[in-house]
Amino acid sequence: MGRVVEMPVWALILLVAFAAVTFASHFLFPSVRWFFRKRMERAVAKLNTRLERPIQPFKLARRYDMIQRLIYDPEVSLAIGEYARKHGVPENVAFEQARRYAREIVPSFSATAYFTVAIRFAKYLTLALYHVRLNRFHDRHIGDIDPDATVIFVMNHRSNMDYVLVTWLAAENSALSYAVGEWARVWPLSRLIKAMGAFFIRRRSRNALYRRVLARYVGLATDGGVTQALYPEGGLSLDGKLAEPKHGLLKYIVEERTPGKRDVVFVPVAVNYDRVFEDRILLAAGQSGERRFRARISLVALFVLRQFWFWVTRRYRRHGYAAASFGAPVSLAEFERATPGASVEALAHLLMKRIGQEVPVLPVPLLARALLTADTPLSGKALEERVKEIRRDMAIGHPVLSQDDLTEILPEALRILEKRGLVVSGPSGYAPVVSERPLLEYYANSIGQLFCDSKI
Repeated sequence: MGRVVEMPVWALILLVAFAAVTFASHFLFPSVRWFFRKRMERAVAKLNTRLERPIQPFKLARRYDMIQRLIYDPEVSLAIGEYARKHGVPENVAFEQARRYAREIVPSFSATAYFTVAIRFAKYLTLALYHVRLNRFHDRHIGDIDPDATVIFVMNHRSNMDYVLVTWLAAENSALSYAVGEWARVWPLSRLIKAMGAFFIRRRSRNALYRRVLARYVGLATDGGVTQALYPEGGLSLDGKLAEPKHGLLKYIVEERTPGKRDVVFVPVAVNYDRVFEDRILLAAGQSGERRFRARISLVALFVLRQFWFWVTRRYRRHGYAAASFGAPVSLAEFERATPGASVEALAHLLMKRIGQEVPVLPVPLLARALLTADTPLSGKALEERVKEIRRDMAIGHPVLSQDDLTEILPEALRILEKRGLVVSGPSGYAPVVSERPLLEYYANSIGQLFCDSKI
């Protein structure tokens, strides 16, 4: 027992390393995880006291536990068996495929990353780029929502800035869980987005097993009371208009929830901008007939460097207004009682109509419509009068700025259009640049649904 045992130094180092790893994995790491989880739970409990919609336990569950719960769901198990029979593979292979789908979909929400990093970054970035306006917020209606209901923010999709703008503006309400597409699966962006509670979806996948795993996750999140945000249009608008709604995620929310467990309340959210940074890329995609956005990283870097140089030389000016409007909620239970047997498609069209009615009316879209509907160039005074006339002709809609505000703001909006080469001024007044009419139409289209005759 007391004999000396000789061994090579490399073997001793290897033995000590194995012992250290074993000690850490069995004693140290669990203790550290327990310590930080307890601190996180206390922080979330304190945070929930100031949120209108507290963060639900489902959102705070460990990611591993959620993956296990999802892949052992009875309906997913049936889909695994069907997949194995259809593709002629063993069920354990199909099971591993379902596990990969679950790992891809399930987020790893971090309240610290969301409320200390993401919200602050979103606020700083948005205010650096735009003058921000919260157009309407139905505090009384939203405050009356059943605390046990699942709230879904449904939004129009104008820009990738939508995520940033609405995440910040809704920060006092709750933490939003977004459904994001393939563009966000790039490392390290993917890790940050998952930490913010977003879940990835393959929009064009027709794989039945994948669809079943995704549907059950959405159903479990809805039953769990997770506050979600989705874009019924299914993607960015390529022409500035509101697109026909897609029904995939909405169908999962309605059909995969447990009947009678929780009401689902949809809050329409409409956003609009004086400048959409992806506008030319979106127009090119629409003209090509393919939703392929060829945005070279060099162009993005050049734009950022140019803005930074303007800031350093004190010539930086914001890119007009960005605005959001939160409409009156739509209860799914009340909708089903009022329209028995109504389809998901009917619900989707109702929500898109509500979103369209809330779209903020901003200076650049107003100017674009005024210039495009004029037969001749307009002087500065005539252009201002034309804009005011258009405001009076609106059938519906909620302008962000009053008539007096417009008198002061229109020159700045006109400067934005001139700087971008969309408008030219001459002895007779201002007129659209012929080659840039599609881009002006893109901005005018954003408020087209607010007029009885939406044609330009």
